[in-house]
Amino acid sequence: MSSEHMQIGEVAARTELSLRTIRHYEDADLVIPSARSQGGFRLYTEADVARLMVIRRMKPLGFTLDEMRALLDATDRLDSGEDLPPEEREELLGRIRGFEQATHKRVEDLRTQLARAEEFAATLGERLTRSTSAPGRP
Repeated sequence: MSSEHMQIGEVAARTELSLRTIRHYEDADLVIPSARSQGGFRLYTEADVARLMVIRRMKPLGFTLDEMRALLDATDRLDSGEDLPPEEREELLGRIRGFEQATHKRVEDLRTQLARAEEFAATLGERLTRSTSAPGRP
C-alpha cells in the first residue's frame, strides 16, 4: 500500500464518520475510494478525506444526498483543470453561490434554535432553583 493511501479505518478516524457511513456515501456515489489494495480493501487519498469532510459539514445543515452530489459535482467540474466555457463556469459558480446562501440561512436557523434551547434550559434551571429554595423544602 502506498503511503499516500489510507484504509477506511484511518479515514473514519480522521473524519469522525463511521465505517458504515463512509460505505453509505460510497453507495450513494458521493465518494469513491481512489484505489483498492491487492486484498480488495478500500484505499483513500487526502482528496477523498477532504470530500468526506464537505459531506460531513453539509449533513447537520440538512442538505440531502442529492444536494451534496450537486455541490460536489460543481466543485469537481471547476477543479478539473479543464478550460470551461465562460457560461458553464458561471453556472457552476452560481450553483456554489446558491449553496453558500443556503448554508448561511441554515446556520442562522440553527442559531435561532440554539438560542431557544438555551432559553428553555435557563427557564428550567430557574424553575428548579425556585422549587428547591421554597419554604418548607430541604
